[in-house]
Amino acid sequence: MQRTIDIRPDDLSGDATRRLIAFHLAGMHDTSPPESVHALGLDELQVPSVSVWSAWIDDGIAGIGALKDLGEGRGEIKSMRVDDRFRGHGVGRALLRHIVARAEEAGMASLWLETGTTADFIPARRLYESEGFAVCGPFASYRPDPHSVFMTRSLHAST
Repeated sequence: MQRTIDIRPDDLSGDATRRLIAFHLAGMHDTSPPESVHALGLDELQVPSVSVWSAWIDDGIAGIGALKDLGEGRGEIKSMRVDDRFRGHGVGRALLRHIVARAEEAGMASLWLETGTTADFIPARRLYESEGFAVCGPFASYRPDPHSVFMTRSLHAST
């Protein structure tokens, strides 16, 4: 039976969301050297240029994702994380498609992201590639990093 994924804006005030963000940050620090961790913490996610959504299945948080407005019609996908209990249920794809749609509605022309290079990140890279993202060079304030893969995708803005 396919369970419904409810994606909603998140103000980051809920304990479940805060726990998942903390878990995400801890995981990034476990798999990458400190200078290569580009995940955003709560304070960095609570700025006007960042929109955050959480995905819920039944009463449980299933995932989070954010969109950072980089200006000049560009957006960056940040803090994508699916709770381990819901991996393989389509949550990551649903969140990614939701963020892409919101970026298009906002008139953005392209999306960008940074993810890791280790085996832990293979499912994420495959997801992004399957949704039209292609490997590119560093963007915005990023610099070349052996622990980072940079990706981008053009959008069809509906302004």
